[in-house]
Amino acid sequence: MILVVDSGSYKSDWMLESPDSSPIREKSKGLNPFFTKEKEIVRIIQGLDSITKHASEIREIYFFGSGCTNPDRREMMSNALSQVFQHAFISVENDLIGSAYATCGNEPGYTAVLGTGSNITFFDGEQVLPTKQGLGFILGDQGSGVWFGKKLITSFLYGVMPEELAKQFSKSYQVTKELVMKHVYHKGSPNAYLASFAPFMHANQQHPYIQGLLHQGFELFIKTHILLYPDYQQHVCHFVGGIAYHFQRELAQVCRQYSVNIGKIIKEPIEELYNFVIERETA
Repeated sequence: MILVVDSGSYKSDWMLESPDSSPIREKSKGLNPFFTKEKEIVRIIQGLDSITKHASEIREIYFFGSGCTNPDRREMMSNALSQVFQHAFISVENDLIGSAYATCGNEPGYTAVLGTGSNITFFDGEQVLPTKQGLGFILGDQGSGVWFGKKLITSFLYGVMPEELAKQFSKSYQVTKELVMKHVYHKGSPNAYLASFAPFMHANQQHPYIQGLLHQGFELFIKTHILLYPDYQQHVCHFVGGIAYHFQRELAQVCRQYSVNIGKIIKEPIEELYNFVIERETA
């Protein structure tokens, strides 16, 4: 049996090959080794009963995760997985590689992630090329759920959010300076906390303030990341993640403004990624 996992900072999607039926699917909290300790990762995995009951039968695991960007973090994730799945070969790569496989398949193209965080890479049809992006939620993540969450929180706390939106924001969330500082600077997974405010934009998507914020964030992402590639107009650019999916109309408007050729827009890459891995490993 083959297990494929796509993990962001907010949530993880699991798909397990089942020879006699449809694949077994599960969801869990995000497993980002930058923010989650190895013991906690193991605890979360052990709670996936529909997956772990097949632990002795699983022979291959392909894990694509946010934060799995260097050997130490990948080893930490591999160690956590091996404590539960003791008979499996384990491959750990970053989630950007998984997104490229899910969108590009075997064709060259750009893959941009716009979810909790943001990133971009170019896939040449065989391998994902190294990227200068992926600086994390403090230095990067332009146009992501984190970036929009920071804008919403700061505009609310500074008192510059339009009054009618501020009233709704106050009703929807418990936001005080002290609480925000605690979550961002003292508790785990601050990026997931910041991104948790993004649904407020979806609920108020037509408001001019939200429209302006979306345009600003997507324009910043394109200028900071896509336009750095001199040949970006020669290939399609696929998008993966909840922000890209839920605000694809606004994203498309900004892409047209800068002549970015949009390919697929996928909310969750797990199904396409699972199919890619199964086809590759069983060919």
